[in-house]
Formats: sequence, C-alpha cells, structure tokens
Amino acid sequence: MDPVTQSAQISSSQGFADGQNSATKESKLSDSFLSSSPVSLIQSPQAKDLIHWRDPKKSGVAFGLSLLMLLSLAAFSIISVVSYLLLALLCVTITFRIYKSVVQAVQKSNEGHPFKALIDKDVSIAPETFRKHVDASLTYINRALKQMSHLFLVEDLVDSLKLAVVMWLLTYVGAVFNGITILILVVTSALICFFQTQIDQYIDLARTQVNNTIAKLQEKLPGAMKRSKTE
Repeated sequence: MDPVTQSAQISSSQGFADGQNSATKESKLSDSFLSSSPVSLIQSPQAKDLIHWRDPKKSGVAFGLSLLMLLSLAAFSIISVVSYLLLALLCVTITFRIYKSVVQAVQKSNEGHPFKALIDKDVSIAPETFRKHVDASLTYINRALKQMSHLFLVEDLVDSLKLAVVMWLLTYVGAVFNGITILILVVTSALICFFQTQIDQYIDLARTQVNNTIAKLQEKLPGAMKRSKTE
C-alpha cells in the first residue's frame, strides 16, 4: 500500500475515533447536566412525595418552613434573615452542648462530645463531584449566553419582539408585586391546591361512610321493609 494512502487512512481513523470520543464526552456531559438540573430534582420521587402530600407531616413541615422563609424575606433583609437563622441554630447547638455536659458531669459518665458522630463525618466535596457540577453549570451558562445573544442581538426579529413584549408586561407586574410576593403566592397556591386534594379524598371517604350508614339504617326501618315487600 502507498505510504501516503496508509497515512491518510490512519489519520481518518484517528479523526473518527476522536469524534466518537468527543460525542461520548458530550453525551456524558449532557447526562450529568440533566441529572443535576432543577427539573430532574422536581421530578425526583422525594420531591413528588412532598408535593403530593403522601406524607402529610413532611409536606407540612416543608411547606411551612418555605412559607416562613419567604415571609421573613418579605419583612426583613436577607442579611437579617440569614443572621437570625444562624443565631437560632447556634443557640440550639450551644444549649444542647451545655445540657449534655451538665448531665455527664452529674452522672459522671464519659459519653464524650454529643456531636462527635456528626463531627467525624466527612463533609468535604469530592473533586469529581465538583467538576461534574461545574461542567453541568458551564453547559447551562453557555446555553443561556447563546440564547441571550440570539435575543438581544436581534438574530430573529420576531423572537426579540416577543421578549420585548414580555419584558414590558413584567414592568407592570413588578409595579404591583415583587419577586418574594410572587413566590409566596406560588407556594400558598401549591399548598392549597395539593392539600385540597387530600381534603377532597377525606370528604369523599366520609361521604361514602355516611351513605353506607344511612342505607343500612333504612334497610332496618319497618317502612323500608314494607316498601320492599310491596315492590
């Protein structure tokens, strides 16, 4: 075989292999992006259980804390809210630490630090996990930048005009509501909507029980027996 032809075949096979490798890398990157996207988090079984009130206690705590956080952010600055939350957490941990120390001193036990199991846990982030999320975030940022370039540089006049209309409408929305108020309305609506589903189920169950009880009582009444005989 001609050396020139052989080298060309080798280079083409290498280029094909490189293309396959790059496609594999892109697919893996896309999979990691999709697995860490907010949509996948919302569609996770844990999130669905919370949203659909399969465990009322957990859902009530989650929605209650979310609503309390949003109301706090609406009334105070984010610095004050974060400071108060961290201060409350410190008060709880310090109080528990002092309480356990006093109990151990009175009982003369050597149980050690009450948070030792949590302290010994490894809370560091693995480099692979960090790089995976950075790559996923980079893909998302690049898509957002490309879309912004498409819209604001008027690559498509119709899309840019649609964005202008949406932004113009949002100026009126912003004059009436702020972001925190809209989030509070969304959380409250979701709470009422999904909790109403649970209420409707209990109401239907109670209505069925009442109807069955009334039917049994009617069967035992003399008038009902006479009507059944005449029929």
